[in-house]
Amino acid sequence: MATQLKTPTDVRAQVSAEEWERRVDLACAYRLVAHYGWDDLIFTHLSVRVPGPEHHFLINPYNLMFDEITASSLVKIDVQGNPVMETPYMTNPAGFTIHSAVHMAREDAHAVMHLHTPMGQAVSAQSDGLMPLTQTAMLIRDEIAYHHYEGVAVDLDERERLVADLGTKNAMILRNHGTLAVGETVGEAFIRLYFLERACEAQIHALAGGTQLINHPPQGTPEKTKEQGATGLKVVGNLLAWPALRRKMDRLDPSYAS
Repeated sequence: MATQLKTPTDVRAQVSAEEWERRVDLACAYRLVAHYGWDDLIFTHLSVRVPGPEHHFLINPYNLMFDEITASSLVKIDVQGNPVMETPYMTNPAGFTIHSAVHMAREDAHAVMHLHTPMGQAVSAQSDGLMPLTQTAMLIRDEIAYHHYEGVAVDLDERERLVADLGTKNAMILRNHGTLAVGETVGEAFIRLYFLERACEAQIHALAGGTQLINHPPQGTPEKTKEQGATGLKVVGNLLAWPALRRKMDRLDPSYAS
């Protein structure tokens, strides 16, 4: 069994400055998922590709709650799921299956985030998927792909079907399962996932009164809003909202960056 690393500086001294910054961003995202109540005990995963040609990526230790995760506790693994640095932690095979599939297939998918929230799962179980009922849904809806449920994702053969379904989209509703988003940065993926989760939550509340009470947007509005979302989400994710969210977590608990 690997020995426990003594201090956070043990990890920081072994990695590049670029990797450390991605570790800090990813640990922050884990803490924010816990802060917003999107976590599912120790289950579900957020990952980010490590800079370099090796196609290594960082993922959560399987035995830590999301509000415990730090930059130095993240596990660096290869595309076969094997740790490439000394670590006392294990990883989740299902998390490896989904995340490695997307990382290997999409060079632009540096960050991959997957959740099992009740609202996301509820929409994933609805035949219409995400409907254009709110501004938030219309901003993100055109980015969403769908993948049918095949059981707990431990079958490596599912990777081919998952990436085929994702295609060039940047978000996915995994039917009867949950939500997923990708991005060129952690911030971009997180904001895309935030919009998707908020849209799912609003849809479930809106449909609670029955479909006969729904006010549908005027013809052409979803298409117009889609174009606005396509140009705005990257800016919001990389330059505006993500730096603000980092500051928020610095105020709440800066230990994520250790």
